[in-house]
Formats: sequence, structure tokens, C-alpha cells
Amino acid sequence: MGRWRDGTGTLRVGATDIPLEVAASYRARTRGLLGRDGVAGALLLTPASSVHTFGMRFAIDVAYLDRRLTVLAVRTMRPGRLGLPRPRARHVLEAEAGAMERWGIRAGARVAVHPPAA
Repeated sequence: MGRWRDGTGTLRVGATDIPLEVAASYRARTRGLLGRDGVAGALLLTPASSVHTFGMRFAIDVAYLDRRLTVLAVRTMRPGRLGLPRPRARHVLEAEAGAMERWGIRAGARVAVHPPAA
């Protein structure tokens, strides 16, 4: 995708397209999903190697991705938790708890990120 920028796009997992928000700026990454009651699709934090759920209102699935967008690990985190930094992780994908399993996102899977159509 070249240089990452805040905005929207599509996350492709196999043949499934999922709405995606990209948080690439410090401000957008810091805000993340805080203060929200849910997320439509997924949120990609980049660069990032860890997350926390302090101040969150719902449990989330967290997928740690390497620089080639290969999933290193997937975890479910309840509110008020601190995730440890993941070696080799360059991006973190967040979604509502249970979404990653439904989408088939698991360790070893490769995802693709597409910016919105011009």
C-alpha cells in the first residue's frame, strides 16, 4: 500500500471484503477505538506492535501482523487489559470480539489492504 495514511479502505481476507479504518497518525492510533460502542468492520493501527483496552467499552479481537501483512497471532482482549508488545509485529488489526474467527483470520493467514476506489 506504500505510505500508510489515516482513512478508510477495505480489508480482504480470502474472498471476503471487510470495511476498514486505517489509523496511521499518532493522534488516530492513540484514539483507536476509545469511546466507541462498537466498530463496523476493522481498525488497522500502523505502525504498532501492541495495544491496550483501558477505557474501552467492549471486548476486541486483536491480530498482530508483520510487515507483509501475515498474521502472527490473534488474541481476544477484554476491556482494561494491557497487551504485551509482539516481536516482529508492524501492524495491529482490531475488531469486535469474535469477528476474526468469523472472517478466518488466524496465525499464518495473509490479509490485504486496499484503499478506497478513486
